[in-house]
Amino acid sequence: MGLNATPSANRIHIGFFGKRNSGKSSLVNAVTGQDLAVVSDVKGTTTDPVYKAMELLPLGPVVIIDTAGIDDEGALGELRVRKTQQVLNKTDIAVLVIDSTAGKTAEDEELIAMFEKKNIPYVIACNKSDLLYHRQPENEHEIYVSARTGYNINELKEKIAALSASEDDKRRIVGDLISPMDFVVLVIPIDKAAPKGRLILPQQQTIRDILDAGAVAISAKETELKETLEKLGKKPRLVITDSQVFEKVAAETPDDVFLTSFSILFARYKGNLKTAVEGARTLDKLRDGDTVLISEGCTHHRQCDDIGTVKLPRWIKEYTKKQLEFRFTSGTEFPEDLPVYNLIVHCGGCMLNEREMKYRIQCAVDQGVPITNYGILIAYMKGILERSIAIFPDL
Repeated sequence: MGLNATPSANRIHIGFFGKRNSGKSSLVNAVTGQDLAVVSDVKGTTTDPVYKAMELLPLGPVVIIDTAGIDDEGALGELRVRKTQQVLNKTDIAVLVIDSTAGKTAEDEELIAMFEKKNIPYVIACNKSDLLYHRQPENEHEIYVSARTGYNINELKEKIAALSASEDDKRRIVGDLISPMDFVVLVIPIDKAAPKGRLILPQQQTIRDILDAGAVAISAKETELKETLEKLGKKPRLVITDSQVFEKVAAETPDDVFLTSFSILFARYKGNLKTAVEGARTLDKLRDGDTVLISEGCTHHRQCDDIGTVKLPRWIKEYTKKQLEFRFTSGTEFPEDLPVYNLIVHCGGCMLNEREMKYRIQCAVDQGVPITNYGILIAYMKGILERSIAIFPDL
C-alpha cells in the first residue's frame, strides 16, 4: 500500500554516484535486491540517470537514482556528467561508490565537495572490499562493502536510513492552520486538463492533510461554491481554490472566511513563500522587451487553453500592458543562466521534491532574478494576494 500511496515527490531520493567501473550499478542492485541497473564489465554502461520508485527497508518509500560515471569522456560523456550533476539538485541522500582497491580519486573528492556545498547527507561506499585484506573506514562517512559477496550491504542500508531520519520533518500543507472539526472547502474545477477519474496530486495531498488534522474536507466545483457555502450551516475556516478560478472564488467567499490557493500552500510547504510573494510584486517593474520564463515541474499534454503556455502569458500581458517575450521549460529542464530573464513564474512544484524546488528558487535568488509561482502571481494580478496570505502567521 505504501508503494502505491506515496508520490515520488514525497519519497526520499537516494542518488548513487561515482566513477565508471566502480561497481556502482552492481551495488545499486545489491542494495535494492533487484536488477535495477545494467551491469557490465564495459566502462560507462550507465548513460542516463535511472529512477526507480520502490520500498527499501528499513527506510520505506524511496526513489533510487543510478547515475552515469562522473568521469565519462567525450562530448556525449560531458552531457552525461551534466545530467549527473543535475541529479544532485533533487538528491536527499548521496551514496558515493568508490573502488576500494584504487582508493579515492580527484573526481571522488570533487563529488564529496559538491555534496557538502549542497548540504546533502552522504555515505561513501568503498566497494570491492572482498579484494582487500584490511577494511578500516577512515571516517564516519565511510563503510566497506562488497556488491559481489553482499558484505555489509545491510549495514549500508542502515547507515542510509540513519541519514534519512535527519531529513524528516513535521511541516504540514494546511494541517497547522486548522483545528479538529473545522470545515475546509476545496474548489476544484473539472476541465479538459484534469485527469479522467481522479484528482491531481496537490488536491489529494491537501485533502489527506485536512483529514489527518481531524477537520472536514468539502470539495466542490467552482460552479457549485456559492450554493455549497449557503447550505453548509457552518462557516468554513478556510476556502482553498485552484488558481485558475481565483477571482470568481474570491468574489463568492465571505470576507470573514480565510481564502488561499493550492499553489500558495505548496509554495509555503516546499519553497520560500516570502520570496515568491516578493517576486510577484516585481511584475509592476517589467518593461517593454523584458523576458519572462514560465517553468513547470512536470510534463503533460498541453490543452488548447493551457495555463502555463496560454493563459498566464495572456493575463500577464493584459495586466502589464507591456510587450514581453515568453520562454517555457518543463520537467527536469531548468536553465542554469537565469539573468537573461526578468521574472520567473514557476508552477506549484507538486511533482518536484522539496530539495529540487528549493534549488530552483535559490538559483534565482543567487542570480538576482525575481521568482514567483502561478497561484501567487494570479492572486497578485487579481488584487487578492494580501487576502490570500492573511492566514499565514509567519508573513
